[in-house]
Amino acid sequence: MLVLSRKVGESIRIGDDIVVMVTSIEGDKVRIGIEGPREVPIHREELYQKIKRENLQAASIGLDDAELVLKKLK
Repeated sequence: MLVLSRKVGESIRIGDDIVVMVTSIEGDKVRIGIEGPREVPIHREELYQKIKRENLQAASIGLDDAELVLKKLK
């Protein structure tokens, strides 16, 4: 893991396309802004983990169950 110190208004760059900037610091909270291509998904860690669990759960249902779900959605 790379650990960097940044002040408000300073940023770091990830590759050519992603910029992470510290926008404010209030107490023990740091607000950051992220600029990057729209096709690169950006999620909070807890939301990413939830999406991952739901995708794994959806992938584990049988084809018959999946067809029933699709029929209900129509």
